[in-house]
Amino acid sequence: MHVNSLWGELVADELAKAGVEAAVLAPGSRSTPLTVALAERDDVETFSHLDERSAAFFALGRAKRTGRPTPLVCTSGTAAANFHPAVVEADAARVPMVLLTADRPPELRDSGANQTVDQEKLYGDAVRSYRTLPEPEPAARKLRSLRTAVSRAVGTATGAHPGPVHLNVPLRKPLEPNADAEAAPAGVPAVTVSETFLEANPLAATGREGPFVEVTRGRSRLARADRDRLAETVESADGGLVVCGPTDRPAPADDALADLAAATGFPVLADPLSGHRFGPLAEAGPVCGGYDAYLPAVETTPDVVVRFGASPTSKPLRQYLRDAGARQFLVDPAGGWREATFAATDLVVADGTQLAAALADAVDRDRGAFGRRVLEAETAYWKLVDGEEPEEGAVLADVVALAPDPATVMVSNSMPVRDLDRFGRPRAANLAVLGNRGASGIDGVTSTALGAGSAVAEPLVAVVGDLAQYHDTNGLLAVERFDLDATIVCVNNDGGGIFHLLPIEDHGTFEEWFRTPHGLDFEPAAELHGLAFARTDDRERFRELFAESVGSEGAQIIEFVADSGRNHDDRRALAERVVDSV
Repeated sequence: MHVNSLWGELVADELAKAGVEAAVLAPGSRSTPLTVALAERDDVETFSHLDERSAAFFALGRAKRTGRPTPLVCTSGTAAANFHPAVVEADAARVPMVLLTADRPPELRDSGANQTVDQEKLYGDAVRSYRTLPEPEPAARKLRSLRTAVSRAVGTATGAHPGPVHLNVPLRKPLEPNADAEAAPAGVPAVTVSETFLEANPLAATGREGPFVEVTRGRSRLARADRDRLAETVESADGGLVVCGPTDRPAPADDALADLAAATGFPVLADPLSGHRFGPLAEAGPVCGGYDAYLPAVETTPDVVVRFGASPTSKPLRQYLRDAGARQFLVDPAGGWREATFAATDLVVADGTQLAAALADAVDRDRGAFGRRVLEAETAYWKLVDGEEPEEGAVLADVVALAPDPATVMVSNSMPVRDLDRFGRPRAANLAVLGNRGASGIDGVTSTALGAGSAVAEPLVAVVGDLAQYHDTNGLLAVERFDLDATIVCVNNDGGGIFHLLPIEDHGTFEEWFRTPHGLDFEPAAELHGLAFARTDDRERFRELFAESVGSEGAQIIEFVADSGRNHDDRRALAERVVDSV
């Protein structure tokens, strides 16, 4: 056996023993030992992606849905650079990711050798850890080092502060398992590994029964005295809120959050990407979802706010909390600071579920006038907007109202996630609603959705804007290659409709340089990838098409054609009616 083949097999073996169930492989020569080793394993599902950027977002989506990394493998050069956008998102959103980038051997660097770039710390500070693996060699200590590095990489990627881990893998020819000794470059001996060596070093060769390094993670929790001080502040407040922002890691469990809401009387403002607006908590309540529109009309403010997850999608909510003058507790198990108005007063480094349960046990108070006012506004809001949503908002309202139970729903950035935030009514259905809110880009959204859908058997719905659809058309290739069922809703307002929210709307450069209408027809893209396609600008027809699509097999694209200017005006008018009424 050539030492490169052994190297690849040990990497694949250790990934599997560390709990990896799938890997995404981008074709290339330099990564051959890694690709072959993973592709030949029966216990690791593999996905071959031709486009590295789409591949990385696909792996990101699987990790969002499963909580486990789906390792990425690519060849050297710009292939690795194309992983970078997804790495940035995984870093900011705390999504586990393991990158295995094949590299040229050290002697070829800075030499002008083909497809050779500097891959050392290629992703900068966006990774939790980086390491260049040792060059393949039949040495027992090196093999143990290799296994340890891979085990630790998975453990770090899934730790208290989950995110990407980069392993750079230098390999020299021959790379193929069927290559003979003459395939080595002139003057470079082809290193083989004897059976005698493997038998003499069983720990290095076969590893342990489980991972080479078992990673045991604790859960951060408050000391009793600290919990009691926090509980006293909550209990003595005249009014308070629980705010759940977006998260791609486990948020407080529904039952713990329900107990906290019941014990404190605090309404729960649940971002659509928090994991709590849709699901059991929406029935146990009180979960609020219309706050983006009515908070400006709620003249009173809370004394205490307990916040979980990242900064909320809703700008009105962020501004309301900024100006409230309340004691705000940011709960973050990794000790990170995710509050860009810098108005929060306390950072609580603790596991969210444990903290919620502990506070629920220590607090007993009624809802109070402030809590009742918020819930009255919530009820009035949904009565007012039911059937009155702007057409783009109506699409998002209908998607979460009509999606099967259970289902995975991926929503794009820019206007779709904002419309979901404002018009996605809380529902008891088991909807896993995902979004790329770490860096909030519009690249790779389709691939992220398809990656998430590949991890579960339930229906997949992706709602993307037209620019997001354009940015990731290559990602559609995954549908046929991996036989995925999906309903892809493309809200097409012909350009950057979100820029209507900015003052630049009234400037002469707006149309050409900001809204940038493209005039693209997406039906040929659907035909290219073998997808069914339908187009409408009518809400009732959309509801019919959507129900038909989620109830059938295969993948379909439903394009909803909208006018961004009219929708912006309708949103503004509705917001004014809400404030006047509520």
